[in-house]
Amino acid sequence: MDKVYIFDTTLRDGEQSPGAALTVPEKLRIARVLERMGVDIIEAGFPISSPGDFKAVQTIAQEIRNCTICGLTRARQEDIDVAVDALRPAARPRIHTGLGVSDSHLQYKLRLTREQALERGVAAVKYAKKYVEDVEYYPEDAGRADPEYLYRVLEAVIAAGATVLNIPDTTGYTAPQEWGALIRGIMENVRGIEKVIVSVHCHNDLGMATANALAGILNGARQVECTVNGIGERAGNTAMEEVVMALRTRQDYYQVTTNIDTTQIYAVSRLVSELTGIPVQPNKAIVGANAFAHSSGIHQDGVLKERTTYEIINPRDIGVPESEIILSARSGRHGLRHRLEQLGYMIADEGQFEQIYIRFLDVADKKKTVGDRDLEAIVADELKLFKETYTLEHVQVSCGDHAIPTATVRLRRADGEILCDADTGGGPVDAVYKAINRIVGVPNTLVEFSIDAISEGMDAVGKTAIRIQADWPQESEQRTLPRIFSGYGADTDIVVSAAKAYMHALNKLLWIRQEALNNGRKM
Repeated sequence: MDKVYIFDTTLRDGEQSPGAALTVPEKLRIARVLERMGVDIIEAGFPISSPGDFKAVQTIAQEIRNCTICGLTRARQEDIDVAVDALRPAARPRIHTGLGVSDSHLQYKLRLTREQALERGVAAVKYAKKYVEDVEYYPEDAGRADPEYLYRVLEAVIAAGATVLNIPDTTGYTAPQEWGALIRGIMENVRGIEKVIVSVHCHNDLGMATANALAGILNGARQVECTVNGIGERAGNTAMEEVVMALRTRQDYYQVTTNIDTTQIYAVSRLVSELTGIPVQPNKAIVGANAFAHSSGIHQDGVLKERTTYEIINPRDIGVPESEIILSARSGRHGLRHRLEQLGYMIADEGQFEQIYIRFLDVADKKKTVGDRDLEAIVADELKLFKETYTLEHVQVSCGDHAIPTATVRLRRADGEILCDADTGGGPVDAVYKAINRIVGVPNTLVEFSIDAISEGMDAVGKTAIRIQADWPQESEQRTLPRIFSGYGADTDIVVSAAKAYMHALNKLLWIRQEALNNGRKM
């Protein structure tokens, strides 16, 4: 089975994304991950463009030993000289040179005739060949070029010593059928084509970069130039993860393979996103947050019975541990119970389950989707191992930088009586706690308080954990010792979460105190 070489240009073309500038250490960090995952060629930068790019290419050439390291140049001797210098430490150096072939580029950008451009390209290949064996040539804007002229250029640079021909759809203009026909025409009409590797470099201006790259492979290309997450100039480049997983998942169709360890894909996607500051859109193929998430009840049912009903890729194949079942109000009781059991919560008491379901619906209405960590917080909040003396009915706060924080709380006692009170405090949570204390009347001291977001997003569920201290009489001694009671609560409103945590701790204190009295112990 033929091999397709993966040429990663995240550090060159990918870095041309607005705002995606990387430091040399950051580039090296990405390069090491690319090497580990089995990328064949790393285009480390454009050495003459800046001292930083030169340093990045030089550093990566020195540190990365298992990949071909490539430097981009224009078809100019001074560019090639700088690239040669930067690539000197490389175990396997490649110079990537070229210039435009479309009439648009020749007339408006280069201001050269076809013959002048051809001569300059041949001279650049011959000059680069003096220094490195591996020379890749790019006829820029090949997708809009006259095919007959393109064939002439390619034949000439092959004769001059090029080892790889990079055919770029520079503007993302070409449709997959056209692009496939262009590559097929090159394979059938260029003399000496069997001596070189044909590569495709596609842009995503019309959203067809991956489709074009795959069409190129079907018609004889054996190298794909791509970037992690598809980042790059304008609308980006062919996404490495999409091409690799398409070739792997549909190997029966494409009949080729790659060297990529696909289990590294998710990790390198997150690393590139983190370092460039470019987020991965949720519905991005392969690596988006929703790529292996199921919200529809019908889909959930199918996937839970047999993964392949709705998943053509095993998430573990790209380094994602499991599919994510995203529950919503549409999931119903059956979907909720099934997911709770998968998380280890076997809830036999139907009353308890119904309470969890009611809380689940309340969170689902606020968040639209409810993840595993939300469920864990809800269960922890509902499965209390004691009877509540007071139930929190209502919390209302008023605060601001020119207002005194004031809270009103309403509690329901176990006998059904409703109790309401208000107080002020140093902040909204302090005011809530003081108002609760006015009703409950149990002396205690708050010794620990923390709030954490346990799910992502602006609508995340906040979990509050607190510890309160109360004096506890000792039966055999005429003294008291402090005893700690913990409490926790969860809600999308952090003030409500804090109030629930406090009520949890107070109810635990009251329950244990009542149990001690019932057992005849002095309090």
